[in-house]
Amino acid sequence: MIPSFENLNKAFDNRIRLTIMSVLFVKEEVDFNGLKQMLGVTDGNLATHVAVLERHKYVKVKKIFVGKKPRTTYSITETGSKAFAVHVDALEDVIRGGKK
Repeated sequence: MIPSFENLNKAFDNRIRLTIMSVLFVKEEVDFNGLKQMLGVTDGNLATHVAVLERHKYVKVKKIFVGKKPRTTYSITETGSKAFAVHVDALEDVIRGGKK
């Protein structure tokens, strides 16, 4: 059986976005600095990739102030969780060569 590529999600093609979704899939919430450190990316790079995921409604961004300091946190949405699970299943199908 030939593996199906139709369920691979283009939003997750990028290594950074794939990693963001992987982290958020298993963690309830991650703050900007923690995620930036995990990924080893710049502020702008992280913000750009999160913006793509936010546009797709896969990630929720919450900005609050703690004292006078801004704090940005990210969490996966239900839509994002479902889309990512489908993507992971599709990747597994490709790896297995379409064999169930």
